[in-house]
Amino acid sequence: MAIIPSPFGKQSPDTGATERPKSSEMTPGAGFRIRLNIERPPQHLIGMLRDFETPDISDILNRMYTMAPEIRNIVNNKPLIGPALTVKVFPGDNLMVHKALDAAKPGDIVVVDTSGSHRNAVLGDLVTNKAKHRGIAGFIVDGLVRDLPGLIEADLPVYARGVTPFGPLHRGPGELNYAVSCGGIVVNPGDIIAADMSGIAVIRREVAEETIMRLRAHRARMQQYEMDVKAGRFSNEWVDRQLEADHCLIE
Repeated sequence: MAIIPSPFGKQSPDTGATERPKSSEMTPGAGFRIRLNIERPPQHLIGMLRDFETPDISDILNRMYTMAPEIRNIVNNKPLIGPALTVKVFPGDNLMVHKALDAAKPGDIVVVDTSGSHRNAVLGDLVTNKAKHRGIAGFIVDGLVRDLPGLIEADLPVYARGVTPFGPLHRGPGELNYAVSCGGIVVNPGDIIAADMSGIAVIRREVAEETIMRLRAHRARMQQYEMDVKAGRFSNEWVDRQLEADHCLIE
């Protein structure tokens, strides 16, 4: 029997079956790798950050570490604070999300970079229930999720861009616990994620202690001012001074 050459791969001389192209094989290393052990911030720093809301954290970080507002809590109004366990998936796949359940420690927040794909969901109610039993605090997904009624029933905070019934594949490749991009912000494993009804802020692990000191000082400065504003005691003279300094034309 004659064998017709295939453009997709080598054919077996015995059966004529096409072998998988070598280009489809996965290569260990960048793009297909897992890091199980990461450095997490001390728990006492995470506990102190719970006292602050994301707008204040964003201000102290010079408004540079706030994720895109489209990523929001679609399950409940529960805030999230904890170390990031980072996942990068191949578009339409969630193999590494499943593996993240084994790598996570109680209190971790799983941060998922979908490689820019917003078509398939990368997790649903089953993954979320498994995560809840493992003590995972919640998910931040730069992409879509599914099984919304089941997510609401599980009651674990899940921040995402939206919901779809379109499910993922489970083949890989992907990365676990390497730097990812989520909501326009680079997130490293072990960075602290703070998320609430106002949005999501990322606190670099190495500046967490300094950030807390600045937040406390900022709160002390603002406390009386906020009380005065709420009581109606304020002036906008500073606005005029700024306009004058910038030579604004006022007619």
